[in-house]
Amino acid sequence: MFDFIRTHQRLMQLILLILVVPSFVFLGISGYSFVTADTAIAEIGKLSVTKQEFTQAQRNQLQQMQESSQGRFDPALLDNPESRQALLDQLINRKVQIVLATDEHFSVSDNALRRAIAAMPQVQVDGQFSADRYHEVLASIGMSPRDFEDSQRAELALDTVLGPVRDTAALPAPVLDSIKQALTEERTVRLKVFLAKDHEQSVQISAEDIQAWYDKHQDDLRLPEQVTASYIVLDEAAAVASVASVSDTQLKDYYEQNKARYVVPARYNVSHILVKLPAGASDEASKAALSRAEDISQRAKADPSQFAELARKESQDAGTARDGGKLGWIQRGTLPLAMEQAVFALKQGEISEPVKGPDGYHIFMANQVEPEKGETFDEARSKVETEVRRQLAADRFADMATKLTSLVYDNPTSLEPAAKELGLQLRSATGIARDRLLSKDEAGPGSATASDDAAVLGDVRVRQALFSRQVLGDKQNSGVIEISPDTMVVVRVKQVTPSHVPELDKVKDHIRTQLTNQQAQAAAVAEGKKALSALQADTGSAEGFQDAITISRLDSAGLGKSVLDTAFSVSQDKLPAFGGVTLPDAYAIVQVDAVKPGTTDKPALDGLAAQLGRVWGEIEQQALMVDLRKALNVKITEEGKALIQNGDSGSN
Repeated sequence: MFDFIRTHQRLMQLILLILVVPSFVFLGISGYSFVTADTAIAEIGKLSVTKQEFTQAQRNQLQQMQESSQGRFDPALLDNPESRQALLDQLINRKVQIVLATDEHFSVSDNALRRAIAAMPQVQVDGQFSADRYHEVLASIGMSPRDFEDSQRAELALDTVLGPVRDTAALPAPVLDSIKQALTEERTVRLKVFLAKDHEQSVQISAEDIQAWYDKHQDDLRLPEQVTASYIVLDEAAAVASVASVSDTQLKDYYEQNKARYVVPARYNVSHILVKLPAGASDEASKAALSRAEDISQRAKADPSQFAELARKESQDAGTARDGGKLGWIQRGTLPLAMEQAVFALKQGEISEPVKGPDGYHIFMANQVEPEKGETFDEARSKVETEVRRQLAADRFADMATKLTSLVYDNPTSLEPAAKELGLQLRSATGIARDRLLSKDEAGPGSATASDDAAVLGDVRVRQALFSRQVLGDKQNSGVIEISPDTMVVVRVKQVTPSHVPELDKVKDHIRTQLTNQQAQAAAVAEGKKALSALQADTGSAEGFQDAITISRLDSAGLGKSVLDTAFSVSQDKLPAFGGVTLPDAYAIVQVDAVKPGTTDKPALDGLAAQLGRVWGEIEQQALMVDLRKALNVKITEEGKALIQNGDSGSN
């Protein structure tokens, strides 16, 4: 059973997801009576969403995120009122569907249920429903066909509440045509950009300005709680460094076994003339063939330039004779040994004596010779040693990882024994917060951001470990954290720095930069708006604009969204027309020179109707859900509001 689950993980996820959903409510609402003592955070007609249900849904949501990101998902992304509200809305909407489906006695026929189950690819073999696969899947999770079919029937019944609205929605044709025209309309534009950096030198920032900004922006300057961490990294480089010296014998053996990686063998471009000798030929026939081959060889040697012509006339190899006897490039191991020895003994332009082969006598000519080239052992020694050490390190890495786990467990309050035993460097970095690595300016010297290990220390699993109760509270080592198959890390909190506002001296340069950028940007915007007003009043200069480009909403030609939106918001009644847009470090004037209707039969628009139809359906479905929630007088309780705003602590 467990082998089946391991080899069908995606299928198991689907089945378990179906089971988690409480469709069994159709078997009797009274089944919920055992949770009535739990705190209700939302009321939906006869039903409610309880704190227990919400907490379980949160766990499922987090587990799904962690699994899909292979442990790299940061739980802090879900720890906010918006995420909690969205999750509660999902639970409420489902209960709304349950109430309506129950009250209205929505049901699904046996035929519809059979079609839905048969369409599941997870229970099909070669695209067809397989009863054996179906029962095998259900048996592997200990579920009977009846229970599974009841849950599926309930799911399909729930879908009949909103499904017809979603699936029958269609975007009106005039609306679709208008959207296509808007997407394909083309405008020819030119830009004039006013850069903030051009105004930086004229900006003067006083000490009073810095002090005032510092006093006003205390919350912006406040740094979160952070830790300085000691840590050990076990990676490929550490494993390679731990490998003892490699003997010359090992290196030479590896070089010879992998010589093709360092040396390109000699190769010959050859032509030949064949005098055939039938199998089982008599001695007289053999002598005659050899005599003829010797005569051809002598004639070829007398005038090598005529070898190709001679091959066309005399060679009995029909496949190569018409091409002047060309065999092309060959390397050792291509021909039988005797023939190979004769060929590789030739110099470029030389012609061989007749050589007996399986099918007769061959006369070879070396058209071109490329000698062996590459690195000798001495020349390739450093490469060979690196590769040998890397291979040895692969085995060493597994052994070190096992020992690291044991040493960290045996010495929970110090990383020094593990570092010393394994020959690993005990490192340190500061400026590690729960949600991020602080910048170099924020953290100061030794910041994790400036470290070569920034990617490792910034991994969400490392930050979670550092701020766990075991590591932060109990001051113990973390367990071994696997960042990737060839990188592991163990961390320990060395020092905790509470949340605080840095002293002015430590942030004054940062503030000066902020103020300089702000004032330079304000100057650029003012200059740009002044120029825009002059152009709109027909008194401005057209100088300084970039080359014209043609854009559409389908093809922005590399322009950012804000510039694109400005270009298409400019009135086309009188051209050229002008608009302005503030950019992160500049201000841009957009000049529209021409407007041209687009072609709406472009391939890029082929799926637009279906996409917009789905969006339209979802909008109508959401609108219906709003009305249903009002009809059922859905109410979020005070406990629910506190839970959304403050998390679990707010509901205690």
